[in-house]
Amino acid sequence: MGNFAANEGLSVFVILVWLGINAYLFVQFYMNFLTERWFYTRVLLGDALSWARAPAACLNFNCMLILLPVCRNLLSFLRGSIQCCSRTAARQLDRNITFHKLVAYMIAFHTAVHIIAHLFNFEWFMGAQLYRNSSSLPFVLSQIGTGDNASYLNPIRTDQTNPTIVMFTTIAGLTGVVITLALILIITSSMEVIRRSYFEVFWYTHHLFIIFFIGLVFHGFGRIVRGQTATSLLENKPSQCKDQFESWGMNGTFCPKPEFAGNPPMTWKWVVGPMILYVCERLVRFYRSQQKVVITKVVMHPSKTLELQMKRKGFSMEVGQYVFMQCPCVSQLEWHPFTLTSAPEEDHFSVHIRIVGDWTQGLYEACGGDKNETQEAWKLPKMAIDGPFGTASEDVFGYEVVMLVGSVWYKHIQENQNVFTKKIYFYWLCPETQAFEWFADLLQSLEGQMTEKGMVDFLSYNIYLTRWKETEAAHFRVHHEAENDPITGLKQKTLYGKPNWDNEFTTIGTKHPEKKVGVFLCGPTQLADVLEKQCLSHSEAGVKFIFNKENF
Repeated sequence: MGNFAANEGLSVFVILVWLGINAYLFVQFYMNFLTERWFYTRVLLGDALSWARAPAACLNFNCMLILLPVCRNLLSFLRGSIQCCSRTAARQLDRNITFHKLVAYMIAFHTAVHIIAHLFNFEWFMGAQLYRNSSSLPFVLSQIGTGDNASYLNPIRTDQTNPTIVMFTTIAGLTGVVITLALILIITSSMEVIRRSYFEVFWYTHHLFIIFFIGLVFHGFGRIVRGQTATSLLENKPSQCKDQFESWGMNGTFCPKPEFAGNPPMTWKWVVGPMILYVCERLVRFYRSQQKVVITKVVMHPSKTLELQMKRKGFSMEVGQYVFMQCPCVSQLEWHPFTLTSAPEEDHFSVHIRIVGDWTQGLYEACGGDKNETQEAWKLPKMAIDGPFGTASEDVFGYEVVMLVGSVWYKHIQENQNVFTKKIYFYWLCPETQAFEWFADLLQSLEGQMTEKGMVDFLSYNIYLTRWKETEAAHFRVHHEAENDPITGLKQKTLYGKPNWDNEFTTIGTKHPEKKVGVFLCGPTQLADVLEKQCLSHSEAGVKFIFNKENF
């Protein structure tokens, strides 16, 4: 239970508060439209009125939230501000994309409810016009405002039309169609299979959020849903006048015709603050992107992995941070995130980029990766850098024992007394040997330095070839019984198949009783789910595993 509270307690609390606010807004606005002011509107629409307005309130709330998790500069500032007070609270900010997705799903859900309810509403509006009977209250209500069109209740003003035409000729209908189409494209292009295989599709369609928010702000200006005015309620109380509708406004009656008006648009009040914050965020990004970046070194590693070493005036980083990169000669609009692979103590910052898509292939060619001769410095492409931004990996120095890959070694060889970390367990899962060819040299160098400093036990690294089986590797090992591993050249032998995470966590927990072990992952969601469950289920000898995942 203690492990669950440490890992998930605050997250669960935040989600419950968010769900609670959604539930409160839904119930509150549902009840608001059951009041006397909306009595005559309900005569036309029934319960569909409340079912349309309640999710609209929830949409306003969630559309207010949706931009905040992607204001990365704001999150980095908040993370740095609360890091000293609560590492648990700071860790929640690393789940910004997860929360962004949850809010998007909630928006999609309430949008669906809102649309379905309004489809019924338009049918009821049309039905009231078609049933032309002066003894029918819905028909009488539909005729109010026919002359001056100032205080009408039914937005469908004639029986010589259909709801579809009205839908596409009103502000609410037209903007509703536009923002719904934009939302569908945004959500469908965000699916994992699309984002992984066709990132450009995801990137460009995601920017339809601009059209979405413009349509959202103007959606309520048509004031289609109308209720009785406060002045009219004083003169025509539905409880007293609803049964006398045939004599409304006639001489000798105390019930004048009711007057109606729509609510003023409210959505802009919910979203204007986050929109301003996001605009400021983009201005900061634009300013950063204009700062000159110099590529000092290009290294072509095996398996088509490109290493770029760069410098920028005033650039300051911490371990585990990442940057967004743009290469104008490849794409003027696309920005891609990459983890910084250099240490803060070095005089440059670097990234390692695997060539797996159109954008990375374009960058690879622009840097001369497809040429045999050395690329001259002036021919290297211009780069724009936004960041660095914080991630969960920044917390690595807050744990005595960690499971990660990082650059802690630089602080140790400089005898930095502030380094709290005493032990690192490094796991690298690769499908084939090509996946870690480019990193083997770095590990060999690190292994040699640890031996020289007498700190062989500081780092325990475990490299797994997940697509190789022990039986397949047995023959290979028989012919390579050297001291070092035949694949990596390291003293630590390569392992085959997938790790038994239950055994690994049990072993680490036994070796480090009464410790907090930080588990850091940069990898797929499926592996994150497995490790998170292991963190929650293992508490041998009082050890606590705290899960952290890079999430950008």
